[in-house]
Amino acid sequence: MTISRTQNTSLYISIPFCQHLCSYCDLNAYAGLNHLMPAYTAALVKEIRQVGQGAIDDVHTLYFGGGTPSILPLESLAEIFAALRDSFSLTGDCEISLEANPDSVDAACLNGLRTLGVNRLSFGAQSAQANELALFGRTHTFEHVAEAMRLARQADFENISLDLIYGAPGQTMASWRDTLQKSIALNPDHFSIYALSLDFGTPLRAWVQRGLLSEPDSDLAADMYEWADEELERAGFEQYEISSWAKAVNSGQLSVNSGLPTVHCSLITDYKCRHNLQYWRNLPYLGLGAGAHGCFDGYRYSNVASPTAYVRRMEEGAPKPFPFSPSLAESIPIDARTEMDETMLTGLRLTQDGVGWETFQQRFGMKIEDVYAKEIGEMKERGLVEADTDRVKLTKGGRLVANWVFEKFV
Repeated sequence: MTISRTQNTSLYISIPFCQHLCSYCDLNAYAGLNHLMPAYTAALVKEIRQVGQGAIDDVHTLYFGGGTPSILPLESLAEIFAALRDSFSLTGDCEISLEANPDSVDAACLNGLRTLGVNRLSFGAQSAQANELALFGRTHTFEHVAEAMRLARQADFENISLDLIYGAPGQTMASWRDTLQKSIALNPDHFSIYALSLDFGTPLRAWVQRGLLSEPDSDLAADMYEWADEELERAGFEQYEISSWAKAVNSGQLSVNSGLPTVHCSLITDYKCRHNLQYWRNLPYLGLGAGAHGCFDGYRYSNVASPTAYVRRMEEGAPKPFPFSPSLAESIPIDARTEMDETMLTGLRLTQDGVGWETFQQRFGMKIEDVYAKEIGEMKERGLVEADTDRVKLTKGGRLVANWVFEKFV
């Protein structure tokens, strides 16, 4: 990637352990391997220290994903944080996010996470409906979500996101409305809302293929998405990415009776996920841990997926040149045209910012219209993108068929 090492960088930390695998999940997650946690922690600490010798400048976001990072013991997380702070220069306002299942945290866990420096939580709520949670293979109830939110606020977390899923087999508009309205009433600061994807190799896909479940209704899913955008706007949230809504900082207290404490976030100026913005702006990030992906110094790369293989590689392998480690599985050089294509694809996900004409030209030394005039023209004629003097971005209609639009730019 043609970005200087002096530019702020992000780190993704993979914690691939789960107590139970969800029926829709195709992520690098593993159940039944908790016995490997001590060895995995040692291997991850070793990778952090090796990669940290690359002498990059400020790290402004850390993201612990999985898997379920919240099931890793606090003692292990403390070792990881110590290595991160010893090896990297974290900015004073570094956004440190951690994914958690609502039933995997208690007061002691949340207070411990806050003490370690975690300042943003992402709870995988997914639904408020018991039958949908059962279909997804989730082990929590919506009561767990409400309790996790309450305890997190008590632990002084001022930035909390909820993940929700729409477009599932058997899901109705009524059940979706109920889920979103109950979730808004919990007064989170951010929502990530995803259409269900029947990914290859997942139980949910197999059930649909065998006729045990109906195919998701794409028209209904589109209606759910549009309604959610309108409902969230009414509740004081702003959409900034296709699947992401952040509370408007100056919106004041939401007009809901949540029963939760009001939080006045004097230090928070923006609830948008800065780590994900790094991805969508196609800026550099390092991936650490089993199955982690990174993009740095002109390479896109990934680590070996298996936690067992990862531990073995880190124990036995010889160090590699920065930004790689002994756990490297694949690295692919990125040429200028590929980087431009990826910048368009990820940037168009940003519903407010899109891709700026000036930003693109400063980065690549070429005008967007000199590279993508045909594609932009075709999408404008179809009413799927709009362009003004500053930027090109998706229209509301374009967001509904975003993946089809993206294909035109790669």
